[in-house]
Amino acid sequence: MYGLLKGLRVLDLTRLLPGGYATQLLGDLGAEVLKVEDPWQGDYMRWMQPHFPGTKESSLFWGLNRNKKSITLNLKSETGKELFLDLVKKYDVVIEGFRPGVMEGLGLGYGRLKEVNPRLIMCSISGYGQDGPYRLRAGHDINYIALAGILGLTGKSPEEDPVIPPVQLGDIGGGALMAVIGILAAYISRQKTGRGQYVDVSMLDGILSWLAMLLMEQRAKGPEAMERGRMLLTGGEVCYNVYRTKDGKYLSLGALEPKFWEGFCRAVGREDLIKEQFSRDPAVKEEVVNIFLSKTREEWEALLADKDICCEPVLTLEEAKNHPQLTARQMFRPMPHPQAGPVDVLGPPLKFTEETEGPDTPPPGYGADTEEVLIKELGLSRDRIKELKKQGII
Repeated sequence: MYGLLKGLRVLDLTRLLPGGYATQLLGDLGAEVLKVEDPWQGDYMRWMQPHFPGTKESSLFWGLNRNKKSITLNLKSETGKELFLDLVKKYDVVIEGFRPGVMEGLGLGYGRLKEVNPRLIMCSISGYGQDGPYRLRAGHDINYIALAGILGLTGKSPEEDPVIPPVQLGDIGGGALMAVIGILAAYISRQKTGRGQYVDVSMLDGILSWLAMLLMEQRAKGPEAMERGRMLLTGGEVCYNVYRTKDGKYLSLGALEPKFWEGFCRAVGREDLIKEQFSRDPAVKEEVVNIFLSKTREEWEALLADKDICCEPVLTLEEAKNHPQLTARQMFRPMPHPQAGPVDVLGPPLKFTEETEGPDTPPPGYGADTEEVLIKELGLSRDRIKELKKQGII
């Protein structure tokens, strides 16, 4: 955890991946993040499979919720709404991931929240945004990348089926990262104007914005060039591809600049291929395929280790955890779990030269900070808290 956003206070009403990743990034940067969960289920990422051995706790939740606190609060009750509005007065940001209209239906839309805190920044993450014909439509990551035109571009050729990416591009790239950017931009603006504002994040819009280069490629070449396997940087050119090695493993070759391709050709003793850098000729491709099949991945790594050609092994996740570059960057680090023991989690991706990194806090227990927050923040007595528990408010 860094201290860059120390003093920024965030009420997190989100569940699952997009909001969880966004608020974890804010927490990593020093923001005070308070998860507001309902008293009957909470963030259901907590209970999803797979569980830590011997527990009913999801390991997935641990990947998205460090450096946060948690309270339970029934926002469907009038008392719960009143308590939430009291918290809103003291916080800078509210982030939510419900379908459009849900917060308004609760009487907690941006208009109402702004009344009690004009400086409030509210961010809504939804699949399709707060307007448009799809605003209320259900969706998941696979649907967003499908509609954006991304899924239809995956695969090696027009004859092959699209390939589902193993990482949720829309949730993280279109939702979480855009939400963080929007919140920080609104925060900077508030420093100048004193006013908060509403940030509308559509995961479809966000992931569509990643297609800037492909859209311009289509503009130059025409729509017919945008079939699977025919665009730039998708494995059609021999200089930018994935190749199997003798032992059944793989290497990635990204020799886009002429100097890198020339270096590769010289390293493998095939200077005759220098002129074929961007070839899509199957015969040329077969030549390069056979070159890589002549050695094991380890032999290739040893041969090319000191060559400046953009060639790296295709690692498993377990191999990545032990890679010297990622180890040096401290991207994997243990976090103590009360039952499962040390759990390897990903460290923050941002590094700051003028900041000292402090210790992370493990993900919060379900509602673990409810009493502390209500007593310290809102001045409630313990007797009042007992009443609220009996009433199902917390």
